[in-house]
Amino acid sequence: MSRLESWAGADSDWERIPQDLDRVRRTDSIIALIFALVGILGIELMRSIDMLSGIPYPGWVPHLAVITAAIPLAFRRVYPLTIAGLLSLHMLVTGLSMPAVMSSMPLQILYFFALFTGVAWARDRRAMVIVVGLVLVVMFGWIAWQFAVGSGIEDILSHNGKQIPHQGLFAPIAAFITYTVMVNIVYFGGAVLGGQAAWRAAQQRARLVEQAETIERQSEDLQRQAVVEERLRIARELHDVVAHHVSVIGVQASAAQRMLRRDPDIAEASLRSIETSSRDAVTQMRGLLGTLRSSDPVDANDRAPEPNLPDVRGLVDEVRDTGFDVTLDVVEDEPGALSAVSAPIGLSLYRTVQEALANVRRHSTATKAHVSVRVSHAPQPRFANGYAEVEVVDDGRPRPGTSGSGLGLLGVRERLSTHGGVSEIGPRVTGGYRVRVRLPLGESK
Repeated sequence: MSRLESWAGADSDWERIPQDLDRVRRTDSIIALIFALVGILGIELMRSIDMLSGIPYPGWVPHLAVITAAIPLAFRRVYPLTIAGLLSLHMLVTGLSMPAVMSSMPLQILYFFALFTGVAWARDRRAMVIVVGLVLVVMFGWIAWQFAVGSGIEDILSHNGKQIPHQGLFAPIAAFITYTVMVNIVYFGGAVLGGQAAWRAAQQRARLVEQAETIERQSEDLQRQAVVEERLRIARELHDVVAHHVSVIGVQASAAQRMLRRDPDIAEASLRSIETSSRDAVTQMRGLLGTLRSSDPVDANDRAPEPNLPDVRGLVDEVRDTGFDVTLDVVEDEPGALSAVSAPIGLSLYRTVQEALANVRRHSTATKAHVSVRVSHAPQPRFANGYAEVEVVDDGRPRPGTSGSGLGLLGVRERLSTHGGVSEIGPRVTGGYRVRVRLPLGESK
């Protein structure tokens, strides 16, 4: 029984429901009208060739039988099981009272169509199994009753009062019974199997539509997520750019103010540095904000070149030009290892150094800092393909009243989690502050 329910779809919660009910009703009403007209025409053709002379009813009764069978088809997809059951009952009653009318081609097609629709559109699949099962039991029971107590197979097989002789491989009675059963198996089986195939096809189409909608929603979600992630990245970049250049401008402005009267040349150099830093900051911020304003997806090819690990040298030189004592050590286990570091890793490490140096100048009493850049391809416990590392240490203490927003170190930790690295950020036991970040290198190509 469980296999039958599974085949019939009784274990599924999907229901085949007409989407546009008004259009469905109009279409089915037209179909019902066509069946009625064709059926009436068929009855008149049968009367014209004297095939209905044995019916003991007035001439309008066969037409009434056709019309009452066709009208319910107007509701075949709204009430599929009800219509299938009613027309099966109509077939039984008409067959008992007017066998010739019931066996006419238009009505046979009509009954087949009704049963097919009942299976194809039934929303309650368990009820469909019960109704169709009852229809099949009644119909084949009726056939068996006809063979048993009907007008007699001998009379059916007689011709002009004489029995049909045994001419083929089979006896006439056995051949007639087998033929009748086979025809009805094909008739009812075709309606049931065809209807079930139509229901399965509709279910598959509905699932494909649902999957397409799900994929579309997921695609939109992924696009929105990509935009959010890109804008968060831009926000971190903007913070780093602003923090670095504003810090440089502040230091140079202070130096220019102190040296304006004592040494105008030094003051002029500081002002030029302020001009350069402000232009760089404006240029970079214009590009970042332009990306934020754009409604189009961000294309990596449209971005300006981003700094990489070798650019740490220029960053240190820029900070040193402001008068801050900063030194740099670069350790490579092989020539060119620094330039070979991938762009995402290099940018993350560059921004880490930039943020650390900006914090030293804004929030620390340090007078000097030391930057170390290391690249090693030697396997480590957490870095199978080696690592790239930056370290910034200073000799100062936190300056009172200069606490930052925390966004800089938050950006460092986000980059760290993105690349699966490790860090050491905090005060040193011997004094000063350390920011050290180590990120894994990818596999060598």
